[in-house]
Parts: sequence; structure tokens; C-alpha cells
Amino acid sequence: MGVKKQEVEAIVQAIGGKDNIQAATHCVTRLRFALKDESIVDQEALEKNDLVKGSFSTNGQYQVVIGQGTVNEVYKQIVEITGIGEASKDEVKDAAGKKLNPLQRAIKTLGDIFIPILPAIVTAGLLMGINNILTGPGIFYDGQSVIDVHPQWADFADIINLIANTAFTFLPALIGWSAVKRFGGSELLGIVLGLMLVHPDLLNAWAYGEAEAAGTIPVWNLFGFEIEKVGYQGQVLPVLVSAYVLAKIEMALNKRVADAYKMLVVAPIALLLTGFIAFIAIGPITFLVANALTSAFVGIFDFAPAIGGLVYGTLYAPLVITGMHHTFLAVDLQLIASIGGTFLWPMLALSNIAQGSATLAMMKIAKDEKLKGLSMTSSISAYLGITEPAMFGVNLRYKYPFIAAMIGSGIAGLFITINAVRAASVGVGGLPAFLSIFPEFWGSFFIGMAIAIVVPFVLTYGYAKIKKYEH
Repeated sequence: MGVKKQEVEAIVQAIGGKDNIQAATHCVTRLRFALKDESIVDQEALEKNDLVKGSFSTNGQYQVVIGQGTVNEVYKQIVEITGIGEASKDEVKDAAGKKLNPLQRAIKTLGDIFIPILPAIVTAGLLMGINNILTGPGIFYDGQSVIDVHPQWADFADIINLIANTAFTFLPALIGWSAVKRFGGSELLGIVLGLMLVHPDLLNAWAYGEAEAAGTIPVWNLFGFEIEKVGYQGQVLPVLVSAYVLAKIEMALNKRVADAYKMLVVAPIALLLTGFIAFIAIGPITFLVANALTSAFVGIFDFAPAIGGLVYGTLYAPLVITGMHHTFLAVDLQLIASIGGTFLWPMLALSNIAQGSATLAMMKIAKDEKLKGLSMTSSISAYLGITEPAMFGVNLRYKYPFIAAMIGSGIAGLFITINAVRAASVGVGGLPAFLSIFPEFWGSFFIGMAIAIVVPFVLTYGYAKIKKYEH
């Protein structure tokens, strides 16, 4: 059955009419609007529309959840009705970004850099989980791993490990591509910059501590100065700052160099200058800053793990509303590079599960068929790591399921933190998350998952029954 034009017109009217739309685009499931004034949006009218499965505002964009496939047709009709013309995601982001304050813009910038590379990182995390199952001792056999008992699987596990580690080994190249593109430079030069920072001729960053203790760190002698010949595998800050410098140098040269000479001048000079600055100043300084930040985070959670786990577990979902959760991906990656694992990401996974459980309870409570169907599909999505439909379509709309999910997530976060649960990598933030957890912590993590499933469901269902809510 096709999309009815009057339902699409009702969406346009509910968001303030065509005059309130600066730009519009769509992703796989959602319409994305940059609106002139979000305060005039009629949320109630949107919720009553049969096409709409939820709506929310984030990073200056007003997003309306429609659903896969249907969103394409709805978007085409909106373009026809409003005459606004089709826009790219970047154009909508630019229009939305003009309304943000400096902190919001900084958070949005980090999101714009890390979201495009997230599929590669999550895929690597899943594959590392498979490798952990094959190589972790004591999972299936007492004190032994699968490859210990079945050595014919050792090379199979080794190939999986190589494929999985690629995204983390060459993480600066992924960040370089995305960051230079975001800062307005050539993404190809960003890839070269990232690869340059992990060149095989450099001392591997993961061997730095051992080389420092042994006094064997290689150096360049540059005009009387000694520059450490060190790579930045797995590091985030060095390539982020270097990418910004590269983009600015490239843009400045592009403005000043004639078109006939750009190929000969712009890229070589931009890379050469950035390379020297990166190895002489940016790399060493940001390496120290990154290690200091890592030590501070680890110190806080070592000093009061229960408080850290409770606070972070409880507040992760509100961070998603503000968009600040994207900043913690950089922290997770830095923790993995510095200490070999992250204690923050497991709490993200449990927060997602908790949101799904609260939404599942709403499905049991709901009498309205639309809410029941939305709750069911949203809970499945949240259990698989995508929480926006659950959070913005159901839990925030009724408030108490969102609070119940926060409570469940906080208790689960407290439990796994005091049990020192760590993830080897960033993976799928839902029920499959255990694959990214070090196998020795599976028992504690499964208990945390049980808490995140049961507590929000019981609190949401129980509160609705006590208050005799009917939806």
C-alpha cells in the first residue's frame, strides 16, 4: 500500500509548515530536518500520524522516525509538497550546525568524525569476539582454549585475528580520512596522513613502554635535536590534531596557488609541513595528554569503581540525548590502545539493553495497537544496539520507562564495574555485546545483562500497574 499524500502533508504541517524548513534529507529510517524554529513543532500531531514511529531533536536536527523503505517515498513527497529541493546529509548538518553553541559544535564535530568509521570499528569488535571464543582458555575446556584442543583451528583463528585487528592497527588512517574530510580538506591526504603515523619504519606505539624501559627508543637527529621515531597505533588525539592542521594548510594553499601548479605544490607541501609538525610537536604533546587523560579516567574508576559505574551507567542514556555520547568513543579507543581494554563501553551496551527492556514492558502494558507495535520493534532494535526508536519513540515520550531504564542501567553498571569487566574492543552495543568482552569477565557481564533486562522491565511494568496507566 502506497503512502497517502494527506499523511505526508500532515507531517509538514506538524513541523511548522514548509516555511519552517531550512533543509531536509533522510537516512535509512528517519527524515532529518534543519528547522528555523523547533519550538513550533506539534509533537502530539506527529505522534498521531500513522506514518510516524517517533520523533526527536539532536545536534540541531529534528528527526522523524518513519521506517525503512517507506522513508524514501515520504521524503520524495515532502520535496514535491514543499518545493525545498533535495539536500545532502552534509548540507542539513551545516544548516543545523549554525544554531549550536561552541560546546555543541565541538561535540557535533566529534560525532561527524567518528560516526562514519563506526561500522569498521564495530565489525572489528565482532570479529575479535569470535577470535576470543577460539583462543580464550576455559570457555569450553578446562584451562584450555579451542585451538589448544583442536590445533587445526589455530591458523583459522589467526586469520580472523588479522582481519579484526586491521581497523585498530590502522585506526589513524580511518580517523585521518574522516577528520580531514570533516575539516574541509582532501580525505585522500587524510588517509596518507594516518598511514604515515603508523608507518612500519616507526617504533610501534604498543612497544613504546618496553623500549623506554630498555632505553632503546629510536630517534631522528634533526639539526641538533633528537626526535623520537615513534608510531601512533591505536591513538586518537595525535591524528585528530594533525588532521586539523593538514586541512587548514591545504585550504590555505588552495587559495593562494594557481590551478596549474596545485597538483605539484598543494599536497606535497601540506603533507610535508604536517608531517614535520606531527612528529616534532603534535605527536609527542598529544601522546602525553592522551596518556594523562587515560590515567585520570583509570584513576577515578580505580579509586571509586562503584560510584563511577553507577554514575556512568545511569547517565549514559541522557548523554545520548545531548549527543555527548559520541565523545566517549574516542575515550574507549584511547583506553583500548593504552591499557588493552575499555571499562566504559560495556556500560554503554547495558544501557542499550536497559532501554530495550523498558520498551518491551511498554509493549506488555500498551492497549493501543500502534504503540504496541512500535514498542515491540523498538525493543528488538535496542537489544541489537540501536536505541533511538526506543528512547525517542517510546521511553522519553512517557518518561517513567526512560527513568526505569536509567535505574536498571546504573545498577548494572555498578555491578560490572566493581567486578572490573572490560571489553577488548568496541562492538555491537546490545545483546551480542558479550562477544567484545574478555571471556574471563563473561560471568559478571551476563549477570549485568540480566540486571539490565529484568530491573527496567519490572520497574516500568510495576509502576504502570500501580498508577493504573493505560496507553
